Amino acid sequence: MFHHVKELEFNARVTGPDPRFASLLLEQFGGGNGELKAAMQYFVQAFAARKPFPDKYDLLMDIATEELSHLEIVGATITMLLDGINGELKNAAENTYLTKLMNGSAGKEEVVSDMLSGGNGRNIELGMISPHFLVLSGGGPKLTDCQGVPWSGSYVNANSDLTVDLRSNIAAESRAKIVYEYLLQFTDDPMVKETLRFLMTREIAHFNQFAAALETIQPNFPPGVLQGDPRYTHVYVNSSEGNDSRGPWNQGQGPWDKGEEWVYVERPMEHVMQTKGMVDQKPAGGKVTQNDVEKLDKKMSKMRSQQIKTAIEENPSSWSDYSI
Repeated sequence: MFHHVKELEFNARVTGPDPRFASLLLEQFGGGNGELKAAMQYFVQAFAARKPFPDKYDLLMDIATEELSHLEIVGATITMLLDGINGELKNAAENTYLTKLMNGSAGKEEVVSDMLSGGNGRNIELGMISPHFLVLSGGGPKLTDCQGVPWSGSYVNANSDLTVDLRSNIAAESRAKIVYEYLLQFTDDPMVKETLRFLMTREIAHFNQFAAALETIQPNFPPGVLQGDPRYTHVYVNSSEGNDSRGPWNQGQGPWDKGEEWVYVERPMEHVMQTKGMVDQKPAGGKVTQNDVEKLDKKMSKMRSQQIKTAIEENPSSWSDYSI
């Protein structure tokens, strides 16, 4: 059950209209890294977590709902930034700049040219706005990104494996944070900047919340159930030539127990030939054997399956118990 409160979570304000920045801000309204994507992703992920991980279900639903409030903040900001456009569109009986669209092909070409070139003189406030956005928005946000590409459900990542989904969410918050960081460089409005900083900071908070939730699921690596083949888990392949760099990602102890190290394959072509396409590759760098992997696979399969089975009620089942 959802309940809408008309007051915004953060008091979005603008010092004045800015249609060009409103067009850019659409990226966080209907873009692939925007607020609606985040809200729907966490909402969809929550369903599979409801029974086996009720605490994570609560987390996902809480953040999904907050993301909807952020979508409202972005939409409100876009609408306020478009106030000038809205007034022009509604002044249909007067000879405004926009009504040149009604004055034959020459007028249309002038408007579109101004928009695509950045505008000039008194029309500069309309520069760099998509004509499509101007004609169809009517002074409000559209469910598209800043290039006019419609929002798509394909933006949503939900695998019903919580360790995978939480990692997807950490990445989603990272991308959204950096988009806000870039957007801050395209506006001089101090009030808009304040709103963007709030939204950016909440991305950081959500990042930390998802990371903390992931740590409470143990073991959480590798993602899923099955372990990796010990012949290949510790191998680093030097697949590009020149200025070969070494670091903790390809030498010394990796993210394993003490005594396990990376195996650096300096000449991949020779190695592939010698191991017959790596089929004859021997386990190296680690302590885990193929027999250990088979035991871990069975253990993890049983554990993950039991988590689901013990949480599922006998039919008929009910999602809520409506207890007070």
